[in-house]
Amino acid sequence: MDLFKNETPAIQEILPDVWLLKSIALQNEAIILQDLESVILRAPLRHMMTPMGFAMSAAMSNCGDLGWVSDRKGYRYDVIDPNSDKLWPSMPDSFMQVSKQSAYLAGFKNFVPDACLINQYKVNASMGLHQDKNEADFNQPIVSVSLGLPAVFLFGGLLRSDKPHKVLLAHGDVLVWGGKSRLNFHGIMPVKASQNAALNTHSNPYLKNHRVNLTFRKAG
Repeated sequence: MDLFKNETPAIQEILPDVWLLKSIALQNEAIILQDLESVILRAPLRHMMTPMGFAMSAAMSNCGDLGWVSDRKGYRYDVIDPNSDKLWPSMPDSFMQVSKQSAYLAGFKNFVPDACLINQYKVNASMGLHQDKNEADFNQPIVSVSLGLPAVFLFGGLLRSDKPHKVLLAHGDVLVWGGKSRLNFHGIMPVKASQNAALNTHSNPYLKNHRVNLTFRKAG
């Protein structure tokens, strides 16, 4: 499967080692959404708990060899879905392709993810500033695919107190970061219902009321 067989996507380095690829997931939108539905049927979304006992704003699931989990024991990757005591669903080919090819275009030519964290945001849900630092190899990038409602992505610095840049992400956009920015703090502002038809171009009724984010990592 070649996501870019028809056209080369627009790619922009918006910050050092942070690349925005506009609308590229739309080139294989139907199969990605179909595969997403299949994964969630096997590993339903759930609101994980923080180590301090608070429910996270976004509902989550995983696919791949490893899944990111959070509970009172802390943040970590595990091969087992704690809700089912079964292996996480395998990563669909469409997920693997969009993540690998997006990373390749951003200059990360050997990226092969083994984990995909799925976040579902309802209107007003958000994600506070945090670092992705539970992975074994920080030389590997993070690849983030946006689906559904648009959202404002916050990309900060190496300190939580650093003022973050705001990046508007629409349905089908992919953000890739690594290198010197790999451990930068980042988050999502509260998701709003979209009144802008130009930013809400997908045909999937479910996604008109949610934002879904697929975050690919090399965790093991």
